[in-house]
Amino acid sequence: MENKNRKTFIMFLLAFLIGFFIISLIEVLRSSFVPVGSNVQTVSAVSSPESPRAPFSFADLAERLKPAVVNISTTKTVRSGRGGPFRTPFDRYFWGDDFFERFFGDIPQREFKQRSLGSGFIISHDGYIFTNNHVVEQADKILVKLSTGKEYEAKVIGKDAKTDLALIKIKQSESLPVAEIGDSDKLRVGDWVLAIGNPFGLEQTVTAGIVSAKGRVIGAGPYDNFIQTDASINPGNSGGPLFNMEGKVIGINTAIVAQGQGIGFAIPVNMAKTILPDLKSKGKVTRGWLGISVQDVTEDIAKNLKLKDNSGALISEVFKGDPADKGGLKAGDLITEVNGKRIKDTHELLLTIASFHVGDKIEVKALRDGEEKTFHIVVTERKDQPEVASARESKENFGMTVQDITPEIAQYLGIAGTGGVVVVDVKNGSPADEKGIQPQDIILEVNKVKISSMKDYVREISKKSAKKSILLLIRRGNSTFFVSLRK
Repeated sequence: MENKNRKTFIMFLLAFLIGFFIISLIEVLRSSFVPVGSNVQTVSAVSSPESPRAPFSFADLAERLKPAVVNISTTKTVRSGRGGPFRTPFDRYFWGDDFFERFFGDIPQREFKQRSLGSGFIISHDGYIFTNNHVVEQADKILVKLSTGKEYEAKVIGKDAKTDLALIKIKQSESLPVAEIGDSDKLRVGDWVLAIGNPFGLEQTVTAGIVSAKGRVIGAGPYDNFIQTDASINPGNSGGPLFNMEGKVIGINTAIVAQGQGIGFAIPVNMAKTILPDLKSKGKVTRGWLGISVQDVTEDIAKNLKLKDNSGALISEVFKGDPADKGGLKAGDLITEVNGKRIKDTHELLLTIASFHVGDKIEVKALRDGEEKTFHIVVTERKDQPEVASARESKENFGMTVQDITPEIAQYLGIAGTGGVVVVDVKNGSPADEKGIQPQDIILEVNKVKISSMKDYVREISKKSAKKSILLLIRRGNSTFFVSLRK
């Protein structure tokens, strides 16, 4: 009996070992199988709650988000005379508009209806909708179509051309689905995003991609700060939402590159959030104003001012009587921080100041002669910049010839007041030419010393410190800026 039990145990152990060997062999063969010509590496992917990995399907997310996205169609009246809207492009170049106005002005103008399409998303249960300003601008009639197929006529509540944003509203009896607003500041390059809109009139189109870049400046306006994405965006997507993987709106699709594919731009939703109260209550946006002109710090200017790096915004002009002037800021100060936020360049300063409301008290930190100073300023409403001025013998230095501003020169240039010297000639290839100085530029300061006449100018450029390099404050038209010249 004992022998029989031992025999059974040995057979069981043998069967177990053979089975284990066969399973191990199959596993080894399966893991070592590689298609011909490939080089496979195992990479462990790590995801975080802030940037979740892409799902196997966007279907559930799209189904949940679609009801809050709307299609917008607009109609506007276009008045046209000769030939209606079908005038050839040669008419203007060969004859000019004045020719037809003068000789055919009595021909009655015809009216034509121009239609366009766009997108938007609902931000409140009672019918407020965000879209682009260019979608609804000058529209006589705005129709909003929901995902259910129901159509409503909408009215414009507020719009802002500088950011290309508009707030419209529809009247309805039932509560509407709402798109949840996210935080675009938390968005990272490489995050997955989903766009829903009305491209080419194809309603409720869903496209996916990633964030390609942030803070893009594309020349669309003074407050450019676009999110670049490769989620397919086309005409008709304008005003539609860009969602993150949590289903929150982080951008408003606005622009495309006509010559490129996979390049679209969206306005960060945080920018829309800051102007929403103004759009809702006033119909327009009132932006903060300090009353300064600023410029970026070049490498030469940084060396001249003995700065550690090129960060910050250099004040080139402070307008008299405006907030910065009252707060103690001066031309030549380098703004480095506003309300605890570091300022990288002039564009960032512009966006930061524009986000404040009239009456806000802000703290500005700036470097003056290498020393950090703090200023407390009350923001006012942006208004037109005042003009400055300025006006006998001539002097050549650094490749430019300057002279006093005579009354005749002042009258010719259309300037008023006193102070400064005018550039009358610039040599080709000279330091002044290389830095872009032009005839009719007015020099207001040399090495941060104000210039009222040629006597002042000659005194400052004759100093030992100005033999090899000088820092000039120049006025051109209605703007001022610093230029650093080196021999």
